[in-house]
Amino acid sequence: MNEPLTVTRLLTRKNALDQSRLDIRTQALALADGEVWLTLDRFALTTNNITYAAFGDSMRYWNFFPTGEADWGHVPVWGFADVMASRVPGIAVGERFYGYFPVASHVRMQPVRVTRRGFYDGAPHRQALTSAYNQYTRCSADPVYTRADEDCQMLLRPLFITSFMLADFLVDNAFFGARRLLFSSASSKTAFGTAFCLQGVEGIEQVALTSKRNRAFVDGLGCYPVSVGYDDLEMLATDTPTLYVDFSGDDALRERVHAHFGAALVYDCFAGSAQKAQAPNHAPLPGPQPVFYFAPVQIRKRNADWGPQVVNQRFGEAQRRFIAHLSRPGNAWMRRVEHRGFVAAQQLIADLHDGRTRPIEGHVVLLG
Repeated sequence: MNEPLTVTRLLTRKNALDQSRLDIRTQALALADGEVWLTLDRFALTTNNITYAAFGDSMRYWNFFPTGEADWGHVPVWGFADVMASRVPGIAVGERFYGYFPVASHVRMQPVRVTRRGFYDGAPHRQALTSAYNQYTRCSADPVYTRADEDCQMLLRPLFITSFMLADFLVDNAFFGARRLLFSSASSKTAFGTAFCLQGVEGIEQVALTSKRNRAFVDGLGCYPVSVGYDDLEMLATDTPTLYVDFSGDDALRERVHAHFGAALVYDCFAGSAQKAQAPNHAPLPGPQPVFYFAPVQIRKRNADWGPQVVNQRFGEAQRRFIAHLSRPGNAWMRRVEHRGFVAAQQLIADLHDGRTRPIEGHVVLLG
């Protein structure tokens, strides 16, 4: 096992996410005890991944997969990888795992807490990072896994856990007294998932804010009783306590929301953005200041409240309902778009960052 291994990495400029380059180098295949080599086979790329990169410094997403270059980072993605070499008892060559990876042909990990369900990467640099991103699921032991549904899992699961926990966070806080939820970028998959999870909650109106070109798409989702174009924001009545759920990160839009609703705005929940590289940071606005929502915080709270088993059970049930909803005949919520290779991934990252993709598209990159 001393022969060289050619490793291809896609590196993205940290302060210009639409710029990336390929890095190809050889590494020794030899492993130390307790290490594995994984070969990335396929992964999903969505605006959620661009959000990881946009908050790479402030939320330490760049730290999961150091590149050794200060100005260049790995955009983290969710996908599937196969074990190509192992010196870890309980992990065999050829096994398939789902989890959080760099956009790279191969990645070396140090599995710890190895169980039938999977493992955690025990690399020292990851120990101070959010543990939810360090967990890798063994496909052969995942009760909901099927090979045919891999693309759906990659595209939906990371987004839907964010949606599920955001909906739970809002319910847990009694919507901060609001009776109306106003979603920006309502066509985004995470916004839609959140709205889906909140369907049927009494006394809460869900209003979609979206662009003119996405208005028909949003209306077809069936989760927003009311949709409004960005230009028509000021037509909304201001006599209802309103909670702003922001997926756009647009500072000018936020200022309009605060100015229009005034005292009726009870909470400003900043849920992330693909276009902004930092949290809102400007002069104080009238009314409540933006508060950044981070799913792992609510996950930890509910693990303490309910126990991890109940959390996983409730999430699994909600995810099955969501997938069943999306699988109904005639549902045109998502069209899978397949890309092959690193060059295609490079272009896709730029397109996602610059808003050149359509909300109906679910992008999957194949490397194998």
